[in-house]
Amino acid sequence: MATFEGTGIKNLKVRGGVYYWRQKVNGVRFSESLQTKDIEVAKQRMAEKADAAKSETILKERAMNKQKDISSESVDYWPQLKVLDCTIRDGGLMNNHKFSDDFVRSVHRALVAADVDYMEVGYKADKKLFSADEYGLWKMCDEDDLKKFFGDEDPGVKFSVMADIGRTNHSDIVPADQSVIDLVRVACYIHQIPACLDMVRDAKQKGYETSVNLMAISTVPEFELNKGLELIGKCAEADMLYLVDSFGSLYYEQIEDLMRRYKDAMQHGQQIGIHAHNNQQMAYVNTICCAINGATMLDSTIDGLGRGAGNCPTELLLGFLRNPKFHQRPIIEAVEKLMLPLREEIDWGYSIPYMITGQMNEHPRSAIKLRESDKKNDLVAFYDEMADM
Repeated sequence: MATFEGTGIKNLKVRGGVYYWRQKVNGVRFSESLQTKDIEVAKQRMAEKADAAKSETILKERAMNKQKDISSESVDYWPQLKVLDCTIRDGGLMNNHKFSDDFVRSVHRALVAADVDYMEVGYKADKKLFSADEYGLWKMCDEDDLKKFFGDEDPGVKFSVMADIGRTNHSDIVPADQSVIDLVRVACYIHQIPACLDMVRDAKQKGYETSVNLMAISTVPEFELNKGLELIGKCAEADMLYLVDSFGSLYYEQIEDLMRRYKDAMQHGQQIGIHAHNNQQMAYVNTICCAINGATMLDSTIDGLGRGAGNCPTELLLGFLRNPKFHQRPIIEAVEKLMLPLREEIDWGYSIPYMITGQMNEHPRSAIKLRESDKKNDLVAFYDEMADM
C-alpha cells in the first residue's frame, strides 16, 4: 500500500500522487486530503486549513472529538446500517452472469437466513445490446424470468437491480407493482448525470426505491465532482447516492473527505452508500470508514466475489456490524459450499496485477485480461507495461 512521502515542504505530504496536509496545532493532530495533485493548489489549500485550524473554535471542537471515547461505540451496533449483497450482480461480471439456478437459489437462501437487507440480482440491460446466447438471464433480469425464478411468495429480502446509463432503457423498467424488484440503482459516469437523474425520476414515479451510483470518482476533477454532487443533491427522487471506488484506488483519508462532501451536498436527506473494490485490500476498511462517517448503505459480496479484485466480503462485514439481526453462519456456509468450488472455475480477488491498476488509478480490464491469459504470473512484465503507459 502506498505510504505518505515527503515533499520538502513542511506539513505537506503526498500519497498516491495526491497531496495531504499533516500538522499538529496546539496538541491537536490534523491529517486531511487536499484533493489535488497540483502542488501550487495544495500549498494554497494547506495554508487555508492551517489558518482555520488556529482559530480557537475549531481547535476546541477538534480537541473535544479527540477526547471522546470512541472505542466504546464499537461494542454496540448501529441499527441504521443496511447491507446490500451484490454477489450475483457484481460476480456476474466474471462469468457473463451465467450462474446455475441452484447457485443463485443457494445465494438467495443464504442471504435470507443471514437477514441481509438487499440482494442485487443483476442488471436491467437492453436486450438489443446484449444477446441471451452470450449472457445469462441475470444480465437482463427480465420480469417474467424473475417471477418464474422467485415465485409469488415473500422472498424474505428486498431485491435490487442495476441500470447502466446507455445500456438500459426506461421501458426496461416496468411499474413496481408489476415487478419483484424493490430498488433500482442507476449507474453513471460524471458526464451522464443528467440522463441518470431522468431515469431515477422515472423509476421513482413507477414506485421504486432509487439510487444514483456515481462511478469512477477517483478520475473526476474536483470541480466536476462538486457540480455533479450538487445536481444529485437537488434531486428529491434519489433516495440514495453511492460512493463508488470503481478502480479500488482510494484510501480512507480520501474516503473521509469524500463522505463529508457527499453528505454536505444532499439537500433531501438522501442516504449515502459505499461500493468498494479490493484492488489494494482496502474494500473492507473503506466500507467501515464510510459507515463511521455516516454511510448507511453498505455493499458487499460473499467471499468478495466480484469484478477483478472483488468487493468487501459479506461475511467479514456482518461480523464487524455486530447487529444481532444478522447471522454470519449462513454466509460462511455459502463460502464453503458455493465459493470454494467456484474458485476452481473463476479467478477473482486480490492479486498483484489488480494492486498495480488500483495504485495507478486505472480500470482493471488490463489486469483481468492478464489473469485470464497463460501469462498471469508475469507480474514484473505487467508492472513495466503499466508504468510505461
